[in-house]
Amino acid sequence: MLNRNEPIAIHQLMNRFEQGDMSLLDQVADDIHLSIDHFNHNADTGWQRCAGKQDLVRVLTRLAEEVFPKGTKFTHLSTRALGEQWYLTKLEQKFWYGLEQQEVKGESFILSHETDGKVDYFKETVTAVIPLQSYVA
Repeated sequence: MLNRNEPIAIHQLMNRFEQGDMSLLDQVADDIHLSIDHFNHNADTGWQRCAGKQDLVRVLTRLAEEVFPKGTKFTHLSTRALGEQWYLTKLEQKFWYGLEQQEVKGESFILSHETDGKVDYFKETVTAVIPLQSYVA
């Protein structure tokens, strides 16, 4: 397993995403193919697909506004190299889920590919979105 500090493109992309750093686009190929799907969750993910860096900006903007309005905190990020520049990443994160108006824990697997040090394929499957206990003020 590769920890999140290994300097592969998917880690650099994800670490910058967590920081809200739009220089993450430097880690993405111009012809990026990206999609995000949810298993057993009724989220509308039709808009969470793109082919090309310009379209990715649209997806990232909407994610920031609707899904992660308060950002995210990764609690786990590790990757297994599959060979031929393919990677499988396990991601766990906590965030205020804007669409559901509550704090949640998200768990995902990301299949990615990189060419020339840039991510050109990104397929995320969200396997769980778990509401956390609300804090009583």
